[in-house]
Amino acid sequence: MNKVSVVAIILAAGSFSSCVTKKKYRELESRNKNIMSDMGAASAKLIECDREKIEALTRLRAMEEQNVYLKKNSDDLINNVGNLTTLTSKGASNLEKSLESIKEKDVRITRLQDALTKKDSVTLAIVTSLKSSLGNVNDQDIEINVEKGVVFVSIADKLLFQSGSYTVQDAAKTVLGKVATVVKAKPDFEIMVEGHTDNVPVSKGSLLLDNWDLSVKRATAIVRVLQNEF
Repeated sequence: MNKVSVVAIILAAGSFSSCVTKKKYRELESRNKNIMSDMGAASAKLIECDREKIEALTRLRAMEEQNVYLKKNSDDLINNVGNLTTLTSKGASNLEKSLESIKEKDVRITRLQDALTKKDSVTLAIVTSLKSSLGNVNDQDIEINVEKGVVFVSIADKLLFQSGSYTVQDAAKTVLGKVATVVKAKPDFEIMVEGHTDNVPVSKGSLLLDNWDLSVKRATAIVRVLQNEF
């Protein structure tokens, strides 16, 4: 089943026949290129965010391991103090530095853990809100999933467009409105709309260049509905 996703809304496709002026075609072609560029930038940003999260987790694990090592050294130093009649100034300085380093790393670990927990909590809240808002929609027509911290809302093409068209159907706007309500409540949450089509060729002589072009126009249509009507 072809889908539409938010954050990625996956759309399905068909073909659409129409005639336009050369000037209008060039405008649409230019707009299409801009949209593709924006989608590429959004995808790159999504990948970068994913990479940063992995790096943060790696740093967190490394600091936790180092923290265990430092605590062990600190305990050893403290135990040695009990066996010494005099603690040299150098030993005292090293002990103080070790303890200070442990405190600093504890703070950094706590901050990283809080940041990751907050992100996971926001994701869970969005999924819960979406499922509650879209609970009356046929389960076969809509899916909500989470992958690597990204929420995917997949909507069946039959709810959004007629075959070969990139005009959003009125019935679809009810569903999109519910999605928009949830998303607007999380202004810091980024959104990306993606369009995907099947392998049925577009009609010769139509405004559409190919199925890729149709998928972009469908994604653009969804974005405009979300921006202009909600």
